[in-house]
Amino acid sequence: MTTSQKHQDFVAEPIGDKSLGTLVGIGDVLGRKLEDKNFDKAYVVLGQFLVLKDKDLFREWLKNMCIANAKQSRDCYGCLKEWCDAFL
Repeated sequence: MTTSQKHQDFVAEPIGDKSLGTLVGIGDVLGRKLEDKNFDKAYVVLGQFLVLKDKDLFREWLKNMCIANAKQSRDCYGCLKEWCDAFL
């Protein structure tokens, strides 16, 4: 599987204060929906990822929170998982 430039950029450095738009699979529309539910930064979504600790649970959560489709939730999960593998 090849990864996008956005994916490579995200996993290349610490999460810091990255915006939601830096998460793979999360664009402007999904980002606004997450912000409306107080998930306003990539590190907040990462926190939920770490709490759930399960691929299917995280993807279902993302679907419920912002109507993410299967590809969007899969891409976001993969991005966060690879980031965790590199930095945690």
